[in-house]
Amino acid sequence: MVAFRRARGLVSRVGVGVGVGVCVPVPVPVPVPVRARSALALLCALALSYVSGCATAPLPPRAIALNHDGVTALRGGDLELAEARFAVAVEYNPRFTEAWVNLGIVELFRGNFTMARRHFDKARRLNSDLPAPHHALGLLCDKSGQPAEAEKHYRAALKVDPGFAPARANLGRLLFARGAYEEAREQFLRLTQVSGASVEGWVGLTEAFLRLGRTAEADETLDHARVRFPRAPSVEILVARRALREGRLADAEAILAPLATDPDRSTRGLASAWLAVSRLAHDDRLGAEVAATRALQATPGDPVAAYALRVAVR
Repeated sequence: MVAFRRARGLVSRVGVGVGVGVCVPVPVPVPVPVRARSALALLCALALSYVSGCATAPLPPRAIALNHDGVTALRGGDLELAEARFAVAVEYNPRFTEAWVNLGIVELFRGNFTMARRHFDKARRLNSDLPAPHHALGLLCDKSGQPAEAEKHYRAALKVDPGFAPARANLGRLLFARGAYEEAREQFLRLTQVSGASVEGWVGLTEAFLRLGRTAEADETLDHARVRFPRAPSVEILVARRALREGRLADAEAILAPLATDPDRSTRGLASAWLAVSRLAHDDRLGAEVAATRALQATPGDPVAAYALRVAVR
């Protein structure tokens, strides 16, 4: 019964405003000590989908094709092939701003922040009227632990193009991470308007409503998200968390158990963390320990999983 009370307390404390990482190749954990990692993670790859070759001067069709193919390679994890394609693209046109951004993204994935900054700075010098270079500098600051500077760059990208969804999503995430939930809510609401076909805005808006204690609006937003994105893991984990808040443990576990074996590591880790919480709530300490351990293997340092594991092994 002690484990049950502790687990229910965890649900009541962190069962609002937390969830599962959205579609990102390099998630950035939100460093919060007593609540689960935010559902809002660094959006890096989505910026690449905007890099389609609309630079200031007419571009050779082959350069545009190479840049597009480089994006495909980068999304597939082939950094060497992606770099080669972007490099040839800038040989065709040394002022191909977006290809320089993408070369910087390659270096960002490699952890070479110095070279990434060189490419991003060059892209911004070539054309500061495109949002991609500003957003890329925000990604760099984000990854190097400079959230205030990252926020400035994301705002600069939105000043150039208010419809640049990755910058708005990342700005909302940073606002959320520093506790500016009302401002985050505004950004996520705007994101649903500029990119309504993407799940990030709807998940973020639900998260923000929950943090603000506006549960009814959160539930309404979540219901809309379920209609729009019926199989999105980030939405399903929010639905499971709602079931946990309402004490419907069996319903929550029916959702979480399949997601706990999802190929995506972030989804698998966060689903397992909440599965551990649910098992604690009906005093299944061994099951909670197994689920929490799996969660920490997938997403090391997850606060919910760490808490569940501590309780389970006492």
